[in-house]
Amino acid sequence: MSDSARKETLDKDLEKLVHVEQAANVVARGLVAPGFGLLFLAVTAIVTAFYVSGEPGAVTIIAAAAIGAYMALNIGANDVANNVGPAVGAKAMTLVGALAIAAIFEAAGALIAGGDVVDTISKGIVSADAVAEPSAFVRLMLAALLSSAVWINIATWIGAPVSTTHSVVGGVLGSGIAAAGFAAVDWGVMSAIAASWVVSPVMGGIIAALFLAFIKSAIIYQDDKIAAARRWLPPLIAVMAGTFAAYLALKGLKKVIHLDTISVLFVGFATALFVWSIANGHVRRLSEGMENRNQSLRRLFRGPLIFSAALLSFAHGANDVANAVGPLAAIVATVQQGSVAAEVGIPIWVMIIGALGISIGLVLFGPRLIRMVGEQITRLNPMRAFCVALSAAITVIFASWLGLPVSSTHVAVGAVFGVGFFREWYTANSKRRRAYLERKAALDRENRVAASSDDNEGEEGEEDYAGFDETGEPPLSGAEIMRRRLVRRAHVMTIVAAWVTTVPASALLSAVIFYVLAIAY
Repeated sequence: MSDSARKETLDKDLEKLVHVEQAANVVARGLVAPGFGLLFLAVTAIVTAFYVSGEPGAVTIIAAAAIGAYMALNIGANDVANNVGPAVGAKAMTLVGALAIAAIFEAAGALIAGGDVVDTISKGIVSADAVAEPSAFVRLMLAALLSSAVWINIATWIGAPVSTTHSVVGGVLGSGIAAAGFAAVDWGVMSAIAASWVVSPVMGGIIAALFLAFIKSAIIYQDDKIAAARRWLPPLIAVMAGTFAAYLALKGLKKVIHLDTISVLFVGFATALFVWSIANGHVRRLSEGMENRNQSLRRLFRGPLIFSAALLSFAHGANDVANAVGPLAAIVATVQQGSVAAEVGIPIWVMIIGALGISIGLVLFGPRLIRMVGEQITRLNPMRAFCVALSAAITVIFASWLGLPVSSTHVAVGAVFGVGFFREWYTANSKRRRAYLERKAALDRENRVAASSDDNEGEEGEEDYAGFDETGEPPLSGAEIMRRRLVRRAHVMTIVAAWVTTVPASALLSAVIFYVLAIAY
């Protein structure tokens, strides 16, 4: 063989090796997050083994701790996206910054204000008398915990934000039926939970749409945007601060202090007044010298949005950590005491597993769902994302006072839907918007493209849903209008389908796991 032929063959072989190396690197990057996740589960099991070594039922407790850690990872991967996703989608913070803020505040909420006592039978779904035998109860909780974790993992993989609370509810329902039959289930409670599938997203969507309608009419489509923002942004920030104060007092700080309804209202009102007095001067100083553009409004709304994401993460950590560690705490107490109690305390080592698991799961697997909620359902900016965050807090508070079992996930995602669908309707039907655009076009014909870009809330390439391109181009065809809808219908259908199937899917999976455990345990 000639030297040139050998050289050509060698070059081809080296090129193949380079491709193989590149492919290996791609595969390896995809295994980093699962590898760290498995490492966390292994460390959890090892530390738990040292902690309960020599105790009765130590093997069961170790297995339950690993499953609880797995559940916490999945809560972080799926549920936390609702708190920071809108802020990331609105470009108010980077993905890395959002992950850092959410991880810190989720862990802080879980450790500082996480519930120290939980019901052993989640939300009274199954009669405690029906599973009073300790071994049956342990199997029930193990099955519920594992099934809900697996279902949330599947939902995260397909890109659907689901309710972790509903997943646990379905798990308890399925294993409860397997353990004691259909008669042991309180179907009245289950009916209320099923109703929340509709109530939660509808309430969240309506409230978010109402706030966005107000911001559009009072600020965005005013001739002097900065003056309008100075007038209305401080009250909006005050409402947000008062709402979050009430939200934290009602839901997030139950472990630290318990307040009645009047006290919660007072805390919220007092906080709103205090923040309003500060926000007036702050907004005025910040807006000095700003151009009369929507880009300026974005900068004014960015700070409150970041603050709301942090508070939502704190409250979520305080409330939803129980979904991971509640069943684990119930298993630990039952194994150690040899009997089933109606309520159990959560040991600090169990709470640490939940807090760390949620934060680690968020960092390792959270970006996928954060992008889904913040970017792929509909396009968000700081004004729209502000409406989503405010709607989430208001809806949860309002529903809590009415005694409605709403899901924070359904509320937040429903608010994103509401913002998107409202924009579709508003761009097609708003006379105020049309008149505003016509005035701007008449005043600035020679700079039509730049002005229209600003009029369209500063987003390049976003056309009017009604078919009229604000840059003055010919109207779009019907097919093009459908393609450019502001809410992606495919994502809506995927998410709604996941919501509807969460309870039955986790229930069926839990029943199967319960029967397997009954054979092996």
